[in-house]
Amino acid sequence: MARAHVYKRDHINTDEIIPARYLNTDDEAELATHCLEDLDADFIKKAAPGDIVVAGEDFGCGSSREHAIWAIRGAKVGTIIAKTFARIFYRNAIDCGFYLIESADALDNINDGDNIEIDYDNGVIKNITSGKDIAFNPLPDFAVEIIEDGGLLEHIKKTMK
Repeated sequence: MARAHVYKRDHINTDEIIPARYLNTDDEAELATHCLEDLDADFIKKAAPGDIVVAGEDFGCGSSREHAIWAIRGAKVGTIIAKTFARIFYRNAIDCGFYLIESADALDNINDGDNIEIDYDNGVIKNITSGKDIAFNPLPDFAVEIIEDGGLLEHIKKTMK
């Protein structure tokens, strides 16, 4: 079970996920200390490993940077649920081994602090707090395989053996 951190807005950009002033490192633990800092200055203090971020449309828009995924992953966020994702952010997440969930209904059915469980195989977000189930389309098998292998580079190494 994980706690939801809900941001009821669209177009949360990569500069809000990890501000450009911190792009001088690729260390996930260091990046994590600034995760979502310009959106919610207290996020990293509130977030526990496995917690979930929920947002509106076009999450991850703006500059293309793997640092945004590294910061989120370094902060031990379990997943991000958004109505939609910027396409390059979405692919960067898969390539970096991080599972994202697109759901048109989640933002309207999950409140900040709700307890959430996710059934990735069957495409169901269970809001334990409200008792509601929210369906989503699971990622295709090839994407899940990349994520389970730890990202695209590890996947390529594994398949080249």
